[in-house]
Amino acid sequence: MRNKLLAGAMALALIGCSEKAAEDAATTDAATAEAVSEEGSADAAAAPRIGIEAAPGVAFDYAYTFRLADDRISKIQEEHAAACETLGIQRCRIVDVRYQLTDEKLVEAQTQFKLDPGIARKFGANAIASVEKAEGVLADASVAGEDVGTEILASQQRSAGSEAEIARLEERLKSGGLDKRERAELLAQISQLRGEVGNERQARRSGEARIAWTSVAFNYASDGGLPGIGHENPFASAGETLMRSGSTALSFLLTLGAALLPWALLLGLIVAFWRSRFMVAVRRQIRVEARASDPGTPPAG
Repeated sequence: MRNKLLAGAMALALIGCSEKAAEDAATTDAATAEAVSEEGSADAAAAPRIGIEAAPGVAFDYAYTFRLADDRISKIQEEHAAACETLGIQRCRIVDVRYQLTDEKLVEAQTQFKLDPGIARKFGANAIASVEKAEGVLADASVAGEDVGTEILASQQRSAGSEAEIARLEERLKSGGLDKRERAELLAQISQLRGEVGNERQARRSGEARIAWTSVAFNYASDGGLPGIGHENPFASAGETLMRSGSTALSFLLTLGAALLPWALLLGLIVAFWRSRFMVAVRRQIRVEARASDPGTPPAG
């Protein structure tokens, strides 16, 4: 168990790149002392405390996979959501929640957050601790980083070049001496350049938003069970199926009997009447009268 958690903690070391800028000396000492006091746990205490200045302009995406009992997943998912709500929307936002019971009767769930980069690592460490408390494990932890800051700088340079070209073309327009075709071409170029500047500005805003908010995804997976039946007792399930099948068969027979009984009774009454003494006498009398009316008919043996 400890080896697995230490492996998860090593992944969290990478995540530490999104910590807030280093605080003053007293605050740093307090944080170090706190980390040492938590040395026995498998959370962030096992990972170096790396400041955000080590990776300026990098946008990180965190992903954790927790494995625990099916009947505890929803409770842990609720705890993690409540922890985010406690931080407030200025520091943590829930952007997606999913809970699913698969065809194999195993639970799969996911919660996605947007977090202040300075608390993303600690938020993940606290989540690991809550899963451990529920007798679950950290099955996987990963972080993907993108150097958005460099792209923002390149975008600013492209915008500066486009704005300089716009200024040059506008000066050309003001100088005069242009025919209609040349003037239309210059206006079209200016319009195109302004569109490019607007696109670059929008791209920079998106990049700045990625840096300002760190994406964190918690994936919850079942800790096992038999394929197709999960953790259910197969013998109990088979017994329930047998009882349901027997009940259905009995119900069918009773329904069929109720439908056929009136007709069976009617048929029985007809047969009984046909074989009654009265009908036997009637049939005998009919045969006697038939022989009397036809002398050639041989007597009945």
